Formats: sequence, structure tokens, C-alpha cells
Amino acid sequence: MAKAFGFVDYGGPEKQEFLDRPVLEPGPGQLAITVRAAGVNPVDWKIRRGLLGRDRELPAVMGQEAAGVVERVGPEVTGFTPGDEVFGLAAAGAFAEQTLLLAAMSALKPAEVGFDQAATLPVAAATADDGVRDVGVGAGQTLLILGVSGGVGSVAAQIARSRGIRVIGTASDANRSFVESLGAVQVRYGGGVAERIRAVAPDGVDGILDLVGGDDARAAATTLADRSRLVATSDPATAAELGGRYITRSSTPETLAALAGLVAAGELDPRISARYPLAHAAEALALVESGHARGKSVLEVA
Repeated sequence: MAKAFGFVDYGGPEKQEFLDRPVLEPGPGQLAITVRAAGVNPVDWKIRRGLLGRDRELPAVMGQEAAGVVERVGPEVTGFTPGDEVFGLAAAGAFAEQTLLLAAMSALKPAEVGFDQAATLPVAAATADDGVRDVGVGAGQTLLILGVSGGVGSVAAQIARSRGIRVIGTASDANRSFVESLGAVQVRYGGGVAERIRAVAPDGVDGILDLVGGDDARAAATTLADRSRLVATSDPATAAELGGRYITRSSTPETLAALAGLVAAGELDPRISARYPLAHAAEALALVESGHARGKSVLEVA
């Protein structure tokens, strides 16, 4: 049996608990791994609350991304062998001592990259990479990132800056120094945000990566001339209302390998700000669910 953390019914944190599940055997296109680290993301608590559907078999193990060591490979899998250090999207929940990865969305971990760093890449970093590409701004233009201090935003800012794009990001004043360390200009979110954006970008912005939605997105959109360059990751309804669109996901194993290469070269920092052992998974998730997590939170499993 392997220890795992999940939820037994849809709802709040009271539905979470530790589970014992049999060691999983990989099916076609899957890798069985010993988990060394798992990333914690807002999507994890949204799934538990039933905000993304209620069709999962319960109890369900939480977590979408993991890094670890290959135990066994399933049928039709090539390019991986037992003993390989890998990272990727989980097919059976990542908050566990042992799990399955989707081979088609996994990559080999460079030796220079820690398991904790690798575990942040399949969801947050890949979303950031897709988002910056999807917005379509280029060198010399200005990108506004709504919610820049989180796991996706902090990576998106670094990727954009590496491409010569000026970045403005909304965050609390408490996160000003953190945002500035990303090479971005911090603007306080909340009432009056449009005026504060115009104060640092009098001619408006060339694109918006919206990670928060709601009223801030509505206000910020008034600073953007071409609404087709508003791309959202969390509030597709508001994005459509404003003339923007939901993010187009295009990540591949090659994308993951490229992101890991940037980390290995010291050109991308996943900005891990909180590490918890698996036994404290509830605390890690509570931090992310609070909406006040800075950078990325990670579970260290082994």
C-alpha cells in the first residue's frame, strides 16, 4: 500500500483525508513512479470543491503534477526506462508516495534540476509558457499580468522578460519587492487598478494575461486596445464578455524539456516559496486556497 492525500466527497477542506491505496501498475501510455515531489496548484482545490465537474470516482487522490523515479513503464511507452528521473502530468493524483504519469506529457529530468523544481513545471510553468505565447506580444511591447505573484504569474513574467517584453503585474503592495525581482512593475490590484495601470503605461498595454478574472479583469481591459490579446486562465466567461478568450493549451513533452532546460541553465527560477512534507499536504493546499501564496508551493514526498 502507498500513502496518498485526497478527498472523499466534494466540498471544503473537511472532505480531505489521507488514504491508503494499492501500488498502481502502469497501463498503456503510463509510467509508474516513486514520487519525490509534487506541485500544489489552485486547480487542486477547485477540483475538490466540484467547480470543475463532479464526475470523478471517489475517493480521489489530489495533485496534477509530480516528479520522481520510474518504477515500471506501461505498454506502448518508449523513451523511458526504470530508474529514469522524470516529471510530468499525473494520471492518478500526485499527492502520493507512488503514482502514474502520462508518458505523453512527461519528460526526463535534467540532473541539474531538483525534483522540487521539476514538479512545478508541468502545470504552472507550462501554463505560463502557453499564456505568454497565446497573448502574442513581442519584444518592446507591454504585457500586463493580472495576479503576477503566483506560481503561473511569476514564471510568465520571467518568460516574457527573457523575450524583451515589458511586464506590468498586479499584486498586493506586500509583494512589491517580489514582483520587482521578476523584472516586472508592480501595480496594486483592487479598486482603481485601471488608473494605476495607466500611471505606469500611459499609452495602455499591448496584451493581458489574466490569472484572476472578475472586476480586476474588467477594469484592466479598458487599458487594452485590441481585446483579442486578452487571454485568461481562470475566468473564461469574463474573458469572453470582454472580447478576449480562454487560453489555448499547446504544451508538449518538448515544451516540458525546454522549460527544464531553462531551469538547468539558471535562466528560469520556479520561485518555490513554500515546501511541505506529504504529511502536511493539507497545510500546503490551505496556503494555495487562501489566494495569498507567493510563487510556487511544493510537497516533498521522499
